[in-house]
Amino acid sequence: MIELKFVTKKYAGGHYGMYWENLTIPGGEIVGILGENGSGKTTMLKAIMGIGDLQNGEIRIDGRPVTEQYENMAFITEEGSFLPDRTPYEYADFLEDFFPNFDRKRYDKLLKFFKLERHVAIKKFSKGEKSKLEICAGFSKGAKYILMDEPFLGKDMFTRRDFLKLMVSSLKGDETILITTHIIDEIENVLDRAVILRYGRVKADLYIDDLREQGRSLADVMAEISGYEENKYKEIFE
Repeated sequence: MIELKFVTKKYAGGHYGMYWENLTIPGGEIVGILGENGSGKTTMLKAIMGIGDLQNGEIRIDGRPVTEQYENMAFITEEGSFLPDRTPYEYADFLEDFFPNFDRKRYDKLLKFFKLERHVAIKKFSKGEKSKLEICAGFSKGAKYILMDEPFLGKDMFTRRDFLKLMVSSLKGDETILITTHIIDEIENVLDRAVILRYGRVKADLYIDDLREQGRSLADVMAEISGYEENKYKEIFE
């Protein structure tokens, strides 16, 4: 279980940039952290990982600080956590030393699936290849909590489809996944729940099954929260 209680971050001038009063995510859920650019999605994931300069509040993972849970956490980010001078093969040696549940066999299969060279320095990879390597590592750490920050960024439609299939099929059932993305149409069918942020605050927290019963989509809710007007562009031509 992930618990955020009265977590705040202030900017110059004393105003709150982030404020999350009470957010609880039980184990085993796939949760989309959604919102416009600058809404606080990445900041939330980093805070849960213990990265950043939040001033107040408490974040607990299974009742303990994240600093005591790193072996159970995986953070898949565009920034990358790999070591650029090493090869994917050498990077696996590093991961084995720090993650007791690291599954090298799964890692090798993912490298093969994404057609990544095992013995080429990572710094020679393209941006897309580095992103795929980050996914290979993240899903091989044996982590209970997998946090993904814009994992689809820069990926083509077919790579995104493959990623979603891999993500769902590789889960054992007890992992908790938090994923930020702007591609909500493709991710909606695999989510259990969506937390929608705006200006650093939680504006909606809903389960996808409940949304379907109402005959609504995530896009509908996002448009409502952001104040998006579908036909506003027509004013230009009037």
